[in-house]
Amino acid sequence: MPDRPPRTWEVLLLGGASGTGKTRVAQRVARHFDTGLVQVDDFQVVLERVTTPEQQPALHFWRTHPDPGSLAATEIQRQGLDVLRVMTAALDAVIESRLESGTPVVLEGDFIDPSLVAQDRFGDEPNGGRVRGVFLLEDDEDELVRTFLDREPAAGPQRLRARVSTLWTEWLRDRCVAHGVPVVPARPWDTLFTRIVTAAAEG
Repeated sequence: MPDRPPRTWEVLLLGGASGTGKTRVAQRVARHFDTGLVQVDDFQVVLERVTTPEQQPALHFWRTHPDPGSLAATEIQRQGLDVLRVMTAALDAVIESRLESGTPVVLEGDFIDPSLVAQDRFGDEPNGGRVRGVFLLEDDEDELVRTFLDREPAAGPQRLRARVSTLWTEWLRDRCVAHGVPVVPARPWDTLFTRIVTAAAEG
């Protein structure tokens, strides 16, 4: 394990497409930096529970679409961007709360916009490097298929899901470059933790 570098951030956004290993490695990252860990999926579940399809159609999409199985990968990814926009507003409030309280946290999930890292303020709280981000990238569709098959063998090869993840990786790469946010390849797994820790420390 690498020596623990001084933590200069208060909120670390750990993002990436499904299948990149971020959930698995996030626990180790949070332990290393001695911070809390929150999955963004939890906020999505709460928001879906307390809203109606009319209020937040993006969050209720999969329960209300007449034939979701007919969607192409590009359509699914575009719908995911609608969810991401909703979650960005929610995460803005969560980050503001964490900065105000001074309680460090790793926020991990699929629907995190790298632009949050470059945001100047969260409510009354200035950023100034207090919010960092590291995003995991995997654009090998066959590798993602193998990952999903290892996790969920009963589901069989999930080629469509893998294709959606590669589309997300393309979008995230461009977004991270535009906002100066560090990215790390999801493989090789045995060095992923070290590379995330280094990227988070360097900002």
